[in-house]
Amino acid sequence: MSKVNFKPNEDRILVESAAAEEKTASGIIIPDTAKEKPQEGIVVAVGEGTDDKPVTVKVGDKVLYGKYSGTEVSLEGSDYLIMRNSDVFGTL
Repeated sequence: MSKVNFKPNEDRILVESAAAEEKTASGIIIPDTAKEKPQEGIVVAVGEGTDDKPVTVKVGDKVLYGKYSGTEVSLEGSDYLIMRNSDVFGTL
């Protein structure tokens, strides 16, 4: 998990995506064009939340989120996703 100098607003969280699978369970190598976007990652930063929408995850949690959730951003040379706390399905 990386340390980033970024503080999300309100109920948003910053997530570092897990690496995409390189091989299938049977050993077949997946080409770059066929790789699926990962749906899990590690929470790197969390916002303060709001009165009616508290943040339910904390830094370091491994979370599962929707396939098309969040906005991709590049900070300090690494790629992250910024998403709302409600886009997270749960922790792993």
